[in-house]
Amino acid sequence: MNKVILEIRAGTGGDEASIFAANLARMYQRFAESKGWKFTILDSSESGLGGVKTLVGQISAPQGENVYELLKQESGVHRVQRVPATERSGRVHTSTASVAIMPEVEEKEININPNDLDVSTFRSSGPGGQNVNKVETAVRILHRPSGIVVAVQSERSQLGNKERAMAAIRAKLYERQQQEEQAAMGKLRRDQIGSGDRSEKIRTYNFPDDRITDHRIGKKWHNIEKILEGDMEPIIKAFKKAENN
Repeated sequence: MNKVILEIRAGTGGDEASIFAANLARMYQRFAESKGWKFTILDSSESGLGGVKTLVGQISAPQGENVYELLKQESGVHRVQRVPATERSGRVHTSTASVAIMPEVEEKEININPNDLDVSTFRSSGPGGQNVNKVETAVRILHRPSGIVVAVQSERSQLGNKERAMAAIRAKLYERQQQEEQAAMGKLRRDQIGSGDRSEKIRTYNFPDDRITDHRIGKKWHNIEKILEGDMEPIIKAFKKAENN
């Protein structure tokens, strides 16, 4: 699967959680760029101090490259322990952000009834929008049966944004379908490594000790700053090795 939808949401921790969410978004973007992949922000909600409350993006690669296979282990709750820039007493804070990696699926794999959709448009406020405050090119789609809502404003045309929004809805519905099927089988999304459940803290980024710990495979890495700059290969290789054992 050479295209995935990436969703990042700030969790507990206020502004620091939003900053951490932005750090994670940057990490995935830098990693994608290092692989020669395309990273597109579909929609984002920013907070103060350069953070993001939510970010929805698309990572796409040439045919034959499996983006989902390399990044699927990123789904779950990421936890950071560090002294925030706004902390005057030097106290370490703990914050979280959730990540979801969902494969984009073809229309034929997920059947969506057009009558189940509420489509609305609004004026883009996103980056690169030449049409900001002029034309309603941004699109918001509600899938009524599931309650899933997706907004996209990355494209200059309403049609382009609608196509991307539909792709994101299909990805979310596909993920939900997979969850339900695995739960019915008693697997609860478990495969070879962990569950990837979003309520499960999968990884801790400990800045005072310069250590990243993945709690599913019990692996530790140092050089946090380097990894957050997109050098994710050590993590990906560790998961490949664990899967093959």
